[in-house]
Amino acid sequence: MDKIVEPQPHTGARAIGRLELFMGFAEMGLCGFGGVATIARHVIVEKRRWLSEHDYAAILGMGQILPGGNIINMTVMLGDRFQGPLGSVVALAGLMIMPIIILLGLTVIYDAFAGLPDVRAATIGAGAAAAGLVIGMGLKMGRALRLSPVHIGFALVTFLAMGVLRLPFIATILVLAPLCIAATWWSVRK
Repeated sequence: MDKIVEPQPHTGARAIGRLELFMGFAEMGLCGFGGVATIARHVIVEKRRWLSEHDYAAILGMGQILPGGNIINMTVMLGDRFQGPLGSVVALAGLMIMPIIILLGLTVIYDAFAGLPDVRAATIGAGAAAAGLVIGMGLKMGRALRLSPVHIGFALVTFLAMGVLRLPFIATILVLAPLCIAATWWSVRK
């Protein structure tokens, strides 16, 4: 039987101040393009030595079983561990401040240049690429699910309702989801 990994109590050998907590998580937020998990481990365990590898794994594991983002959960837990509830706020602010500043900056730049034909073309191209990724993911999921004719029919009706007729998302889901559940229940029950 596997041994349950529990976090070791913080020994208090080195106090982590609020400014250090903020700066460490700000570094993670700034360097974590595409995901913070890898840089978080580097900063927390190797660079700043806030936690041992064992403690990091335990807290990350706890963050994974709680609802919400793993790193957000871990940020709140570490902030609380080192500086109490205010530490959670400080750590979360540190993690989020740089991505928010970058996003706002890009928004201002986009707003200033959105009318240019090249920028519009790039935005349309990025939107098409994102739509292609969603469609590709949907097709992969569909193959793995082995959909029945009922499910394929509802997928097509949903596509027609939203993609062709441009019906609102919420209304389409509120109507079609219960119908699909009922049809699936009825077909399984037969």
